[in-house]
Amino acid sequence: MGAESVDLLVIGGGMAGLSAAARVAAEGGSVMLVEKAERTGGSARFAGFVWTAPTLEELRRVNPDGDPELAEALIDGFADGVEWIRSLGVECRPPVPVLGFGRGHQVDTNHYLDTCERLIRDRGQEVLTATTTRALLTENGLVKGAECVLPDGTARRIEATWTLLATGGFQGDPALRAEHIHPQAADIGLRANPRSEGDGLTLGRTAGAAFGKKDAGFYGHLMPAGVPLADTSRFVDLALYYSEHALLFDTTGERFVDETVGDHLTTMALLDRPGARGLLVADARVHREWISASYVAGIPGVDKFQLCHRAGARCAVAESLDDFADMPEEWGYPGAVIRDRVREFNATASGDGTPVPGRLLDNRPLDEPPFYVVEAAPAITFTFGGLLIDTEARVLAAADPDGHRRIPGLLAAGADAGGLYRRAYAGGLAPALVFGLAAAHTALGGAPSAAGS
Repeated sequence: MGAESVDLLVIGGGMAGLSAAARVAAEGGSVMLVEKAERTGGSARFAGFVWTAPTLEELRRVNPDGDPELAEALIDGFADGVEWIRSLGVECRPPVPVLGFGRGHQVDTNHYLDTCERLIRDRGQEVLTATTTRALLTENGLVKGAECVLPDGTARRIEATWTLLATGGFQGDPALRAEHIHPQAADIGLRANPRSEGDGLTLGRTAGAAFGKKDAGFYGHLMPAGVPLADTSRFVDLALYYSEHALLFDTTGERFVDETVGDHLTTMALLDRPGARGLLVADARVHREWISASYVAGIPGVDKFQLCHRAGARCAVAESLDDFADMPEEWGYPGAVIRDRVREFNATASGDGTPVPGRLLDNRPLDEPPFYVVEAAPAITFTFGGLLIDTEARVLAAADPDGHRRIPGLLAAGADAGGLYRRAYAGGLAPALVFGLAAAHTALGGAPSAAGS
């Protein structure tokens, strides 16, 4: 089992890993990328927008509990990240609003990912697919590469000045979801590639990496309950983005969250409710303006209610609020209670009091029949908790609670890196891109110090 050495070994070939490896190769460095799936790209192949908050102030507003230094690095590095994409000949369309507060660019992510891989190979560097990583190579606390297993079972020892963990998070592992997110998270849907199973988390923690933040949460969306997500085209088609203009009730018939804060946050709130399921109620106005309309500029609108119905979801059209009292018993919801709560909400929305929970953004009544009802459940795209890093993508040591010591030679980016978000979200591709490029910059800067500072 012979050893070889590169400037940067990248474990994981998604947005962060491919960006880092391509940048190092473009700058003349030596790099090797190892991906355990048959094809590179990961969950980034299902995404289409590179976006984040337009300013640091806005990012801090929507994500007050995230690491402020990582937040600043994301905002400062975003424009350079977009220019890097364009420098490879990949189109970034003009900026558009995203999620009401963000701003970003529609990108052909498949074109970008494939271009990165081609650049790496064209520069004479290796990309190994269907290859797993058995263990990191360490010596006196210094990470010096990894031992990998090729598709034929052959072990390959790869020494590296820097090793980047970019395996995409742990959302693909039900046990890790239950441990680090919520006991009910073991059973939620996965709207991501199934191969991000915590490999980076396990490797990093074995090397002494810090993990956090506590109760960081995850990014996901409400999806129709009980509908399988094996078909990746359903990840976007069936996502119930319109929930922020509807009302969401749990199995007791009560509202429990301000739906207008955003579907991605409502998803985390629903995970805490009994059975992690709820009824999403909209009226004809919401159907007209949101359910069947475009969610993001440049993306054609589709009637999501009809898509849910054709997919076999539990859904119904009620001609009046009185029909809610006849809700089938097997659904497990008190229909009469939900009817009354909708009427109470409509009364407060018309000026008679304040709804509880409140409605920060869209407080208009839902009083235009018919009413569109879909049973919703949370589905996860990627995790927020991960290996804690600094702004240069260097992994922090668990033994140093103040975060002043790094693990020499070890980097993390993408969903393997934690700390940026805590129960908030401002883009997934953008942090993967920015901190992937930061990892490349660190690797191109020379060897780490033995002290890891």
